[in-house]
Amino acid sequence: MSSNLRIACVMVGLPARGKTYIAQKVCRYLTWLGINTKVFNVGNYRRKLAGAHVPHTFFDPANPEGEKSRKEAAAEALADMMRWFEEDEGIVAIYDATNSTKTRRAWLQESLNKKDIQVLFIESICQDEEVILNNIRDVKLSSPDYVDIDPDQAAEDFRARIDHYQEQYETITEEGLTYIKLINVGSQVIINLIKGYLESRIVYYLMNLHIAPRKIYMSRHGESVFNVEGKIGGDSPLSPRGEMYASRLPDLIRQNLGDQNLTIWTSTMKRTIQTASLLPHPTKKQWKALEELDAGVCDGMTYEEIAEKYPEDYANRDEDKFNYRYRGGESYRDVVLRLEPVIMELERHQNILIIGHQAILRCIYAYFMNYSHEDLPYIKIPLHTVIELTPKAYGCDEKRFKVDIEAVDTHRPKPTRAASIRRKASTNLASKAPGSLTLPNPAGASGEIVYDPMSPILPLTSPKLTSRPSLTVVPAIKDLKSTASPPTTSSLTSEVVNLQLNDKGQ
Repeated sequence: MSSNLRIACVMVGLPARGKTYIAQKVCRYLTWLGINTKVFNVGNYRRKLAGAHVPHTFFDPANPEGEKSRKEAAAEALADMMRWFEEDEGIVAIYDATNSTKTRRAWLQESLNKKDIQVLFIESICQDEEVILNNIRDVKLSSPDYVDIDPDQAAEDFRARIDHYQEQYETITEEGLTYIKLINVGSQVIINLIKGYLESRIVYYLMNLHIAPRKIYMSRHGESVFNVEGKIGGDSPLSPRGEMYASRLPDLIRQNLGDQNLTIWTSTMKRTIQTASLLPHPTKKQWKALEELDAGVCDGMTYEEIAEKYPEDYANRDEDKFNYRYRGGESYRDVVLRLEPVIMELERHQNILIIGHQAILRCIYAYFMNYSHEDLPYIKIPLHTVIELTPKAYGCDEKRFKVDIEAVDTHRPKPTRAASIRRKASTNLASKAPGSLTLPNPAGASGEIVYDPMSPILPLTSPKLTSRPSLTVVPAIKDLKSTASPPTTSSLTSEVVNLQLNDKGQ
């Protein structure tokens, strides 16, 4: 990807057509992939200038004061967006507003092209009255404009606002613009002059997106034998308590979903397939991409064993858990890229239940709930718990259903900065790894050569070495401890926790 590539995605469409939902989804998707992205919602700027509770007459084209305030808000949002590109090295900005006239779009195109910023217009068109009604009820009535307003009064006011925009609305017909049109929740897609890898990637994502109501359920497999033993990875079967969870899962899903259709996704590993085996739903799909993070040479080990055998790796993972890659295995960053096709399929489907693994569900949960890469590896995804996510325009509603079957707690909290520094210092004193070999350089040479037993290259020769040097064995560190096998915890009754997403940094 070019270092100077900058794209402005400009939303286009009448109110209640899913623009904000689409803008937030694109932002979360690109941020999840590690692409610096930010939404600039012109409505937020308008609320700062004119206040949140303005009547529909504010949006009447014949209202000069309202027109002036809305133009000021649009200009201020654009100026902030351009500053963000320059000062924060932004890559993709999303300009969320109606942008409903050719004049407004021409102004944006000209202003952005002067700064060498590519423009991709995203128009959402909807003639489906049921979808519009759902958007008015579920999206706009929960927006900042209608806080503490009677729902019926808010709906009436918002419909009048839509009518004002409808008076001057002009769909995109300009031949020279780069755009994608999403018609009736993506049932028809029109693209024009799409060029470049990142634009194509955004368009492909949008082609898989829909705004119809749906629920996404996530559950880890039931407690496994390796969970009980404190080991990571592997392909162990369920423990007796894990089997109990699998037997209780169908009733829990039935109580909360009723007779609605549900597709079940699992990995290809025993413990997820066993957990899904008693679910009565006919559509079940096994994904290789949903397999647990590959721990490489540490697969099947406890965290205590890793700390003893590979202390520097243990410390490095605590230092940067998202980017650390196990020797011969994967990092969380690798898993995010592996899961991109899964995310595309998730966006295309209606109700889904994913029975997966801790690291995998952390990555998927972070995508929907907008967690940073730094926080992603520490998201709590406990055993014997079903998480229900309901995507909304301004976030994602969450409920958690805990089953009263005991299970080990496999969560390892984020280490404090001080503890991380102490651990790093301790491992540095012990060279590269327990049992590693320090090779003293000949007289006059600076530094040392370290033989890492896990490295494919054995550095026993050097242009300055005329004979095999003596080998000094560095003793292993024995005092590093882990929290891999904490006491078991008992889930309470089927407790439901309602959470509302807080869009971080937006």
